[in-house]
Amino acid sequence: MKINLLSCDAQRPDKRAIAKCITEISDVDGSLANELTEILLEGDAVDIEIEDKNTGSALRALRKLDIDYEIVE
Repeated sequence: MKINLLSCDAQRPDKRAIAKCITEISDVDGSLANELTEILLEGDAVDIEIEDKNTGSALRALRKLDIDYEIVE
């Protein structure tokens, strides 16, 4: 399933936690996850793909980090 990460509404976003979450829910390495986190926190949307078996827990993890997302597929 593809999702767009739209924004992070956390008052003080934890960059390491967001990058770790992106690494765990999608199939990207740590350095790419760090780059995607920076892009997200700058205000641009980020497209990632989640494995279907992890969908529920992945979306819960994103909500816990106050990340707004939309499901593309």
